[in-house]
Amino acid sequence: MTTIILLCMGATIINLPFGFYRAGVPKLSARWFLAVHLPVPLIILMRIGSGQGWTLVPAMFAFDILGQIMGGRLRPGARAGKTPE
Repeated sequence: MTTIILLCMGATIINLPFGFYRAGVPKLSARWFLAVHLPVPLIILMRIGSGQGWTLVPAMFAFDILGQIMGGRLRPGARAGKTPE
């Protein structure tokens, strides 16, 4: 159980800087796409390296999104749907 909690926390922490960056680029641009998808291989490697199976994927995905949202909210002036100029 401790491993699962650490993996979920790790997925969130990894995504914080990516979410922060994503909130500052135009939505659906190439940079936005990279900010959303670049941390995924790192999270997959964490899960595989820990020996956890496929049943953990939905939880890791949820905490991945949580990290993106939290990171985006850390950016001053960022809000949902706002496109930077």
